[in-house]
Amino acid sequence: MAEAAAPPLLRLGLVGSPNSGKTTLFNALTGLRAKVGNYPGVTVERREGTARLPGRAVQIIDLPGTYGLEPMSPDEAVVSQVLEGKLADVAPPDALIVTVDACAISRSLGFVAELVNEGLPTCLVLTMTDELHARGGKLDLERLRAALGIPVLSVVGHRGIGLEALRQLLPRPSEWERPPIPPPTDAEERHAWCESVLERVVLRAPGRDPWTERIDRIVLHPLGGSALFIAVMVLFFQLIFAWATPAMDAIDAGMSALAGAVHGTLPAGLLADFVSDGLIAGVGSVVIFLPQIMLLFGLLYLLEDVGYMARAAFVVDRLMARIGLEGRAFVALLSSYACAVPGIMAARTVPSPRHRLVTILVAPLVTCSARLPVYALLIGAFVPATTVWGGLGLQGLVLLGLYVLGGVTALIAASVLSRFVVGHASLPFVLELPPYRVPPFRLWLAQVWSAASAFLRRAGTIILLASIILWGLLTFPRVEAPVGASPTEASRYALEHSAAGSLGRAIEPVIAPLGFDWKIGVGLVASLAAREVIVATLAQVYAASEEDGTSLRKAIREDVDPRTGEKVFTPATVASLLIFFVFALQCTSTLAVMRRETNSWRWPAFAFAYLLGLAYGASFLTYRIVSAFTT
Repeated sequence: MAEAAAPPLLRLGLVGSPNSGKTTLFNALTGLRAKVGNYPGVTVERREGTARLPGRAVQIIDLPGTYGLEPMSPDEAVVSQVLEGKLADVAPPDALIVTVDACAISRSLGFVAELVNEGLPTCLVLTMTDELHARGGKLDLERLRAALGIPVLSVVGHRGIGLEALRQLLPRPSEWERPPIPPPTDAEERHAWCESVLERVVLRAPGRDPWTERIDRIVLHPLGGSALFIAVMVLFFQLIFAWATPAMDAIDAGMSALAGAVHGTLPAGLLADFVSDGLIAGVGSVVIFLPQIMLLFGLLYLLEDVGYMARAAFVVDRLMARIGLEGRAFVALLSSYACAVPGIMAARTVPSPRHRLVTILVAPLVTCSARLPVYALLIGAFVPATTVWGGLGLQGLVLLGLYVLGGVTALIAASVLSRFVVGHASLPFVLELPPYRVPPFRLWLAQVWSAASAFLRRAGTIILLASIILWGLLTFPRVEAPVGASPTEASRYALEHSAAGSLGRAIEPVIAPLGFDWKIGVGLVASLAAREVIVATLAQVYAASEEDGTSLRKAIREDVDPRTGEKVFTPATVASLLIFFVFALQCTSTLAVMRRETNSWRWPAFAFAYLLGLAYGASFLTYRIVSAFTT
């Protein structure tokens, strides 16, 4: 007997407003197994995951958060376009799962009515019902189901409450209840319909969260909130250095030991040099900074999940308005602290095309995680690990200063660009402030691990490929050292006459006014692929010219120019290099996303040029000023 054919793949669209618990429900259903991509033709992130449900596998499509089907921004427009089948290569869902915060049902009922009128089988999932009950609220789910004519379930996703009933319901949307009379489509009639439904189902409205109110009196205060924001940022960067240093030192020692073991095991020659100086020194020099990357994302996700980041956006909205942007732009710029790529993608939430363009052009100035290995290397090597101002670490304060410099410059650049690109009109900024919540540890850990995995994949792909290419450029052509040269002198001679050395010598006259030598020049060229590649480049340069096992921080501290006998990395050079990386746009991925977002190479070329000019000018001034005070 032939086996019964498997049922066709069922596609369920997950729809809801921001902060409605949609992402938590998606993760609970799919087990955090998500496929991330972009919708064809638009750079708006979509997530798809497979849920193993009774009787069949179901594909869950997590659509962008929106408050209605009449969009204000491109990411919101994606929802209606997907439901109507207007996006190429994206099949419309077979049914809808609508998430609604039980504490905010009055604000969401009109959107639910819009979705029901789309004609697809629809079920309503009320989230955060535990919070509703904690705040004294009460809903009658049976009356709500009868009023809407669709299935209604209560779920607390991070605790697993109600998930089993939802899993039993989802595989059979053809059996779901359908409203005998759809909700009215006219706005005025729909409003009256919503009011009548709410009168029947809301038995007791939830009170305001007293703790949220008390905390917000400080967090949202014009002066107190600003002072708190500064304090949070200072503590943030202090912890990045203080907590990560022991783990970084351990990884550094392990990489040095591994390189030494390779030289002790393999016969001397190209293979040993390739494994030790090319692979271990190149990739390992970046992997050392994994603890700081994990701390950076761990703290960012914690502040976001707790509910603080939304309030930080609210506090600075007035400042954003003064420079010609709005709070939505600040949310996009906040995303750029992780990486400019999702930050630029997040600019799609900005309704005005001109405001969106300015946000895209200044997003690379926000200090992303790719700059952290560069900053950590130079600060760790040259800034003393001393405490100042009541026990605050000097290294953390310098790191904070670099982040502040990038952020302030982004705001200044936005103000300047707005005068020429953006008019004075601006849409009102609407931002929902979620109640303070303690994020589920498993979800927070999964977010941090996802970021760490992305960093390791980057180290295993882009940086690995760059390390292999750089090793070849640093090794060939093979040249004979002058007779009588010591082993160290022979290594330096071969390095200077390699293909990479010739490239560095060619651009040295251009970068010499910034205090950079040819070695740094090679790193700057390599870092056009990705900023952190300069760390891998310097690691290979010094692995090829110094003793085995010498750490990169020690090597750059002790490097001496054989022509002058002076240190290569002087205080002026270090400061100039840090400032260069604050401003320069050294990331091909960012340029590619800019191209997709603006549909032209004109704006990516403009961004690259103006940021390179800014970086060169600022580095030149920094080098001259610091040199004047240190010589």
